[in-house]
Amino acid sequence: MFNQSFNFIKTIKRNLFPFYKNKELKFVFKTLQEGFEDTTVVARFVGGCVRKHITNDVIDDIDIATILTADEIKERFKDTSFNVIDTGIKHGTVTLVSDELKLEITTLRKDVETDGRHAEVEYINDWQLDSERRDFTINAIYLDINGKFFDPQMGKADLKNNNIKFIGDPQKRIEEDYLRIIRFIRFKIMYNSKVEPTTSKAIKLNLNGIKKISKERILSELFKILDLENFINLNESVHTKELFFLIFPEFSNLERLERLKKICNNSQISKDVLLAVLLIDEKNNHEYFAHKYNIPNNIKENLNLFAKDLKLIKENRDFFEKNLEKNIYLNNKNYLINLNILNFASNYNYKLKDFSETLRKILQSKTHFFPIDGKYLIENGMNEGSALGKVLKIIENEWIANGFKISKSRVKEIIHLNLS
Repeated sequence: MFNQSFNFIKTIKRNLFPFYKNKELKFVFKTLQEGFEDTTVVARFVGGCVRKHITNDVIDDIDIATILTADEIKERFKDTSFNVIDTGIKHGTVTLVSDELKLEITTLRKDVETDGRHAEVEYINDWQLDSERRDFTINAIYLDINGKFFDPQMGKADLKNNNIKFIGDPQKRIEEDYLRIIRFIRFKIMYNSKVEPTTSKAIKLNLNGIKKISKERILSELFKILDLENFINLNESVHTKELFFLIFPEFSNLERLERLKKICNNSQISKDVLLAVLLIDEKNNHEYFAHKYNIPNNIKENLNLFAKDLKLIKENRDFFEKNLEKNIYLNNKNYLINLNILNFASNYNYKLKDFSETLRKILQSKTHFFPIDGKYLIENGMNEGSALGKVLKIIENEWIANGFKISKSRVKEIIHLNLS
């Protein structure tokens, strides 16, 4: 009841104080408009911020389309409080950054020639043509600084009906940029929309085109999919699951999402844990995935650690019983909680009541902090150097083995033994 009331209040606030009434945004639009008649529309919001404004969601990024070129934008803001960054200058995009805002501003354009990966563009001042080269109708809804919509592709109606449609011919849109296949799946999951037969056919016919896309672009889009609140419900749509699996065959454990839904929702689980749940198995699927997409080292290390410890759990049923405080000290509680989630999702013999009991033990277990440091050793006769770290490790290991206890006399004895 509280959450419903809170969300209702947030919705009222957004309706009374929409994002486009922000003073800095008004300044940006006024600066872009300078030198033009009021009848000339120089800039409009477009993309995610407009969609989220319509659906009363939190707006976390703002894109602006304009008839001005990147050089003209840079010139207008060079003596303002905004920093201008050339984030995509060859695509006609610059980023304005202030203490409060980060805005991507892109010149209207149409695609002259595309190969499914790169596009040769021509800058234009025609809003209709700009809308026609975009991917989906819901991404071609424009909004001016006064809150007036320009909706040439009827995207508002599709958004209202949770209908994700390519603009024009799906086959042509996909051939312009094969990443649009993955983007379609992302929006399909986000809005839980149906897949039209013509769209499904066009996607399946062009799956090989994904091989032309850089691994970085694919991985970036995949991570956005994994972050979606609705991703955990992927199995509820046979068509969406099929398309997702055709693109990412490494995710052979999608059925584990049903186990995951019993204990958490997508917003309660990190991307690393979700990847672990979907990838880690006896075939070392995660290693192939990490190699194929050249994933960041921190994610790769987390997956390897999860895989190693999941194997230990399967070999030792008392993993969470014995040495729990030791494992918490070595890894931290959050890691143990995530490992427990992974174990439940991947082990169909692990009962819900056992998962809950293990979680309770982890949360209630004491967290220990090593009381000795290098300064203490130096104060007790040791010199700085490599030996210092080795002795500190010896003391720490004995402290852990002795139930996180060690006497001062024993510490001095270890120091003395390593001085000789």
